[in-house]
Amino acid sequence: QVQLVESGGGLVQAGGSLRLSCAVSGSISRSATMGWYRQAPGKQRELVASITNSGSTDYADSVKGRFAISRENGQNTVYLQMNDLKPEDTAVYYCNKARLPSWALLGWGQGTQVTVSS
Repeated sequence: QVQLVESGGGLVQAGGSLRLSCAVSGSISRSATMGWYRQAPGKQRELVASITNSGSTDYADSVKGRFAISRENGQNTVYLQMNDLKPEDTAVYYCNKARLPSWALLGWGQGTQVTVSS
């Protein structure tokens, strides 16, 4: 069974940086597009970045130019480099497959909390 384990979150001041990691245990297709999602209190979970198996990336407008997603296929790891963080980036961050209907996603991990103070 595939498990997703996110890490790297924390408390940071506005303008700071964090690097999130997502370790994927178990077997998933290396052709899978992977993504980082976030859920702020009282809001729906949203996809903020995705990366295809060939390395093509896509970002939500709110993070474009500040966040960078990458992956190491051999290690089944996905990263999210977050720079110039803003208080509105505060959320729990999750990784999962992306660009698929919800029923095709993997079971969600516990996520990692990112808190940005002003």
